[in-house]
Amino acid sequence: MADDNEDLKKDTLAVHRGRMSSEHFGAVNTPVYRASTILYPDLATLESGDVPYIYGRRGTPSSQSFEETVTALEGGFRSVVCPSGLGAIALAIQSVCGTGDHLLMVDSCYAPTRWLCDKTLSRFGIETTYYDPLIGNRIEGLFRPNTKAVFCESPGSLTFELQDIPAIADVAHARDASVMLDNTWATPLYFDSFAHGADLSIQAATKYVGGHSDLMIGYVCANESHAPRLAQTHDHLGLYASGDDCFLALRGLRTMPVRLARHWETALALTNWLKARPEVARVLYPALEDDPGHTIWKRDFAGASGLFGLMFRPVAHKALAAFFDSLRLFGMGYSWGGYESLIVPSKVHRTARQFEAAGPVIRIHAGLEDGGDLIADLEQGFAHMNSGG
Repeated sequence: MADDNEDLKKDTLAVHRGRMSSEHFGAVNTPVYRASTILYPDLATLESGDVPYIYGRRGTPSSQSFEETVTALEGGFRSVVCPSGLGAIALAIQSVCGTGDHLLMVDSCYAPTRWLCDKTLSRFGIETTYYDPLIGNRIEGLFRPNTKAVFCESPGSLTFELQDIPAIADVAHARDASVMLDNTWATPLYFDSFAHGADLSIQAATKYVGGHSDLMIGYVCANESHAPRLAQTHDHLGLYASGDDCFLALRGLRTMPVRLARHWETALALTNWLKARPEVARVLYPALEDDPGHTIWKRDFAGASGLFGLMFRPVAHKALAAFFDSLRLFGMGYSWGGYESLIVPSKVHRTARQFEAAGPVIRIHAGLEDGGDLIADLEQGFAHMNSGG
C-alpha cells in the first residue's frame, strides 16, 4: 500500500523506496527469498494469520520490496507482481471483466494482447471490440450496456500512435467502466497513468524495469477502488514471480531513470538522422516535433523511451535482407528495453482502422551504445541495401 512519498522526485523514489535494510542486517537491497512454506511459531498465530507472510506464492520480502517501489513510482494504491508482461495484461482484464462483459481494446495493441482477447477471453464469454487509437472521446459511440472496460496502449505497438487517455477516461468513467493502460513504453517515470485517468497501470517489467534482457516479469498497479479485486484475482489465479526475478527487477529499478534518459537521448539522435535518409518514408516516434502525436506527447509525457518505428520506401526483399544481415550493433530479436540495440521487421495487423504503409515497417530499440556508432552501423546497412544485396 502506498504511503506518503514526502514530495520526493521519481528518480529518488526509484533509489530509496522498497528498502528493508533494517530487517536484513543492513543489506542495501532486499536479498533473494526463495520460499514456499512459511513456518508459524505457534497454533494461535497460525489460526489468526497475523503474520506478514503466509505462503511463498502470496508474497515474500523480495516481492514486497519490488511492489512497494513500483507503487510509489506509479502513484497508485497497490501493485501485484506477475510472471510476465502478458500475464499482467491478462490479470488486469480478468480483474474487471467476466462472462457476458464487453471490452473495448485499442486496435494498435501488442499482438499477444490481441491473441489473448480473440483466442482465450472469447472462450470465457468476454467479447472484444477493437477501436481506432485516435478515437478520443468519440469512443462513446462504441459503448454498450455491458461494456466494462477500455484497454489503452499509448503509444501503440509498432505504429506508435498516442492516445488521448484523459478524454477516453472521462467517457469510460461516466459510464462506470474501468480504464486499463499498458504503459510499458513510457514507464511510470515518463507517464503518470493515474493522473491521466487510468484505474489499472500495466508494465511489462521485462523491458525497461529489468533493463538487461535477462528476466521475465510484469506487474499491475491499481488505484484504491480497483485494488481489492485485483489482489483477489491475482491470488485466485495463483500468479507468482520468483524471488530471484523480483530481486533482478528491483535492482533494475534502481538505475532505470539513468538508463531511460540515455535511451531517449540516443533515440532522438537516431530518429532525427533517419528522417533525412532517402530510404525512409516516415519515422514513427512521438517525441519528434513533426510526429502526429507530438502535441499529446508534449502535453502528457515527461519523456520518451528508446523504442520507435520506421516506414521504409518500397524495397526488394533481397535488398532488405542485405540491410538487416549487415548490421553489427543491432541485434535481431524480439522484446526491447534492454541495454542492447535491437531491430526487427514488423507485421501490422489492424481491424478498426487500416494502417497504410507502402514499404516495410521496421521497429528499432536504441540501446546504450554510443549514438555515433549506431548511426554508422545503420549507414553501412543502407549502403548494403542500396547495392541491391
